[in-house]
Amino acid sequence: MNLILDHRSTTPIYMQIATWLETEILKEHFKQDEKIYSQYQLAEMFQINPATAAKGLTLLGQEKVLYDKRGLGKFVSPDAKKIIKNKRKNDVLVKSIEKIVMEANHLEINESELLQIVQQVYREKGGEGK
Repeated sequence: MNLILDHRSTTPIYMQIATWLETEILKEHFKQDEKIYSQYQLAEMFQINPATAAKGLTLLGQEKVLYDKRGLGKFVSPDAKKIIKNKRKNDVLVKSIEKIVMEANHLEINESELLQIVQQVYREKGGEGK
């Protein structure tokens, strides 16, 4: 379990908490309908204010990654993995690819050559068959 927050990052701590929880869900450390850490547990784990931890949990609730069971806490929604994957695909992959395509244009690398580079890196990094 990676509990490292980057306090120098421009990304707010509550968003780092939310991203960490998303990753834990993707890794299936928390499964569908399973209770997740409370704001107080997160605050203790990360040595942060409970209100900051609550803000991260609230964000995931607004995104429908988590749902509340009154008096019991927050639980992983049935669609959590799908929601997280779609969000990250749109927020991370597309933005990264846009930067790569712009750099390829500056370097006068055509689409075919760029696709070959992507395929090579994908194979080298173990992406084949996933």
